[in-house]
Amino acid sequence: MGLGTTELVLILVIVLVLFGARKLPEIGSGLAKGIKSFRKNISDDQTKDAETKDAAEPSKDDTKAS
Repeated sequence: MGLGTTELVLILVIVLVLFGARKLPEIGSGLAKGIKSFRKNISDDQTKDAETKDAAEPSKDDTKAS
């Protein structure tokens, strides 16, 4: 269900008409920074969730002592 070549070309043409060729590098750079930041935040959240899960689980030694 991804975008095909025709759809991508159409989107590119619309962006080019709306913003002009001079703005495209700025738009691309901003989009790339946003995607990079989003991926970093997702990765950080997954790491924190894993650390929290590990800290919340009792160790095997703790369960034997009970």
